[in-house]
Amino acid sequence: MLKGIDHRLNAEVLGCLRAMGHGDVLIISDTNFPADSVARATVTGQLLRMDNLTAAEAVQAVLSVLPLDTFVDDFAGRMEIVGDATTLPPVQTEVQAAIDAAEGRHRPMISIERFAFYDVARNAYAVIQTGERRFYGCFMFRKGVIPPEA
Repeated sequence: MLKGIDHRLNAEVLGCLRAMGHGDVLIISDTNFPADSVARATVTGQLLRMDNLTAAEAVQAVLSVLPLDTFVDDFAGRMEIVGDATTLPPVQTEVQAAIDAAEGRHRPMISIERFAFYDVARNAYAVIQTGERRFYGCFMFRKGVIPPEA
């Protein structure tokens, strides 16, 4: 345990988040996502895990240390429901609330078609698989910057 660090963040995840640079993409997926095979194509080449957490719990922990990109509209994205790009299932509503809390304002995620999401994931820096069992619990986050102190 470390003081001031969310206990849900394990060493592998913390190391990855620290190594990422501005604009790098992180995928947080549910248990049904083909995370292991997709992760092999990422920069890290290995799957990271945050088992026994819902997607929202994992996102809350990650966003406690990861700044989101403020220069782009695609700072965060969600896998859209097949055939219904506008509906937000509860898992996505919970993650949107976690984003809003971390950002201190409402910043809506973009919607990413399922197969386009797989392509984004293969080109990501890393994939973290959670214990989320609800469908469409897959998300994309683009790392931002931390400004210098005044």
